[in-house]
Amino acid sequence: MAVWSGPACAGFLALAAGCLLLLRPELPGSALRALWGPGPGPPPPPGAAPAEGRLAAAWEALIVRPARPWARVAVGVNACVDVVLSGVKLLEALGLSPANGEDHSVLHSREDLEEAFIHFMGKGAAAERFFSDEEAFHNISQIASALPGAQHYVGGNAALIGQKFAANSDLKVLLCGPVGPKLHQLLDDNIVVPPESMQEVDEFHLILEYQAGEQWGQLTAPNANRFIFSHDLSNGAMNMLEVFVSSLEEFQPDLVVLSGLHMMEGQSKEIQEKRLLEAVISISDIPTDIPVHLELASMTDRELMSSIMLQVFPLVNSLGLNEQELLFLSQSASGPHSSLLSWSGVPDVGVVSDILFWILKEHGQRKERASDLTRIHFHTLAYHILVTVDGHWGNQLASVAAGARIAGTQACGTESIDTSRVSLKAPLEFLTSQSEAGSRISVDPSEPVVQWHREGISFHFTPVLVCKDPIRTVGLGDAISAEGLFFSEVYPH
Repeated sequence: MAVWSGPACAGFLALAAGCLLLLRPELPGSALRALWGPGPGPPPPPGAAPAEGRLAAAWEALIVRPARPWARVAVGVNACVDVVLSGVKLLEALGLSPANGEDHSVLHSREDLEEAFIHFMGKGAAAERFFSDEEAFHNISQIASALPGAQHYVGGNAALIGQKFAANSDLKVLLCGPVGPKLHQLLDDNIVVPPESMQEVDEFHLILEYQAGEQWGQLTAPNANRFIFSHDLSNGAMNMLEVFVSSLEEFQPDLVVLSGLHMMEGQSKEIQEKRLLEAVISISDIPTDIPVHLELASMTDRELMSSIMLQVFPLVNSLGLNEQELLFLSQSASGPHSSLLSWSGVPDVGVVSDILFWILKEHGQRKERASDLTRIHFHTLAYHILVTVDGHWGNQLASVAAGARIAGTQACGTESIDTSRVSLKAPLEFLTSQSEAGSRISVDPSEPVVQWHREGISFHFTPVLVCKDPIRTVGLGDAISAEGLFFSEVYPH
């Protein structure tokens, strides 16, 4: 009789959980948690350290600073103040009650907000939407700010990435974006803000959080996440992009991080096209010896996403994105697995790998194509993958491990991984491709970064230690990308 190995068992459990989610989406989180148990694989033998502890210890040994670290990082161009609070409590304060969920690409009313929030809370998925009515948004944000438990934080991908970099005192950080008085007060002292970047009024974004298993009426959230909305015109028009690029000459960065393109979704098609063309011209002005990382965020406009892919991707060296953005990107350009409507449970590693490979093969650097794109940092709740074109980037093991470690510490609000508060939910056995003959990979928690190669492109995979009781989920992707970049090294060409 064949005896199943731990990794094979874990792979089967992952498959079973995925099937259950697909066939019985109404199953409560408790039932799925019971299926997962404390983590993949059988319990360790007596005296052996749990998988979470072995994985965390192995990361510590892998995470080493690159031989040529960055000294000056410039980040732009979206920045705001995040008002973080319970989504259910805000909707109740607005006099709304749970009804049917429905996605809206743009929110026009409180009812649209309620339906979109319910839609994404039911999936446990992150999303970001533009609220078109300025007066209604102002009214909602006043109610939100006054609610007990509402907290004000630095917001916007650029500002959050800048904050993460600024935690390293030996790094000089320039932040360019619409910085109002409240945001300026919240920023790290280590961040330089150009005077032209300051404005009299802050842009506010409302971050509606919900916890795993949280209920509202008949609705139960499968995991913790957040729904973001705003009426943000400065960031929507990317007003600070030209100021950002013009400030680079004086600041002399050795890394540029760009984000905020997704904010253009609130603009008309004509303004989008005009602004994207101006963005392309501005990004083209950045000296080619300075690597540029582009951080993506939640989008619903396929035409805009496709335009960004065709016009902006070739101008940047690196991308950061999550599973929602990855699938949307493939759907927007009819890429691999684009018929998949949404992920079910933990995204299949082979499917993710196929899409990442396609992005670099179709839009990345090749001899016959003028493109600078050579790196993608992909993150999802259970695992991360760092994909690079060979010969351009170094220290990838440290980079992907550091990104995964920060996901576990920041979500739990701890300085280091607290193994009692995290669990291993990644598949420990998987195929590296679902569209061609991929290899079967097994992951040992004691050697948590695994590698594979495909036509001159290298993949580095590591599980994430998922926080069981997350304190704050907003900005996690930005922290992951910043940490991964901090430990990355670019080879001079």
